[in-house]
Amino acid sequence: MAAPTADLAVLLGTHQPTCSIIIPVYNSEGVVGETIDQTTKVCEQAAIDYELILVNDGSTDASWDVVAERAADDDRIVAVDLLKNYGQHTAVFAGLKLSKGRYAITMDDDLQNPPEEIVPLLSKAEEGYDLVVGRFHQKRHSLFRRWGSGLVDWMNRRIFRKPKEFVLTNFRCIRRDVIDRMVDYRTAYPYIPGLALMFSRQRANVPVEHRPRTVGTSNYNLARILAVVFRILFNYSSYPLRLVSGIGLLVTGIAFALTAYIFIRNLVVGSSVPGWTSVALMLTFFNGVTLLIISMLGEYLVRLLNQSSQTYGYHIRTIVGGDG
Repeated sequence: MAAPTADLAVLLGTHQPTCSIIIPVYNSEGVVGETIDQTTKVCEQAAIDYELILVNDGSTDASWDVVAERAADDDRIVAVDLLKNYGQHTAVFAGLKLSKGRYAITMDDDLQNPPEEIVPLLSKAEEGYDLVVGRFHQKRHSLFRRWGSGLVDWMNRRIFRKPKEFVLTNFRCIRRDVIDRMVDYRTAYPYIPGLALMFSRQRANVPVEHRPRTVGTSNYNLARILAVVFRILFNYSSYPLRLVSGIGLLVTGIAFALTAYIFIRNLVVGSSVPGWTSVALMLTFFNGVTLLIISMLGEYLVRLLNQSSQTYGYHIRTIVGGDG
């Protein structure tokens, strides 16, 4: 007796689930197991055909052991172990690369994104939207992180032309055609919200809950926020380059004006020995600006070299489950 078409597709590895749920995992051994359990339970109750992709982003605790064990026991779960910690956006990008679903849901590993909110995100996407983002009723992040999120939001509006009323969070649903365009974008420094904005058109927000963190503390600190800011500025905009160009023009104008003033003063008044302090201060200032400009250009050059010398900005150590 011939196997049903759907079963045959699964056997051949060509089955496309409705939804790929991508969860970047970092030092969350105490909560990631519960995240997996609640997520699979919601999908089963809602009859969602899904795959769950867990990307371990170089965790230093036992997070990988937890997700690898779950993937070995359930063929709907794929556990991906990255070679080292590349950052949340790179981990999500790696998950999108491996995803097969008609839609992809991205969410955190700490249950602050309630799995039951997957259903309204998918429902909204099936109305014809290619990017649906959860808008939290009330954010449970710290004041410091909210400040960082505000800065990043301002940059998204300036660089990616994000509408002011459209809210970006890590809890999002992306349609397959947008995913394909995102993962085809050659970059060693992926920034998921920016790529989603670049390659989507029909966007919507859906109100969702945001739970307080019950286990551990947030992994976001000043260094991680600055890393995101620099990733946006140096890989998706020319603002720093324009800024230093403007500073260079301003300094050049000041230098020409000062030269003209000294020349005219010498003609009218004559030269005098005093003035070494002023000369030293001016040299220090102008040399400092020059070093700033060179450093900024060097940052661009390093990132361009990195991007041109490697296909991806990450390496996978091993995959458990799926086709791995």
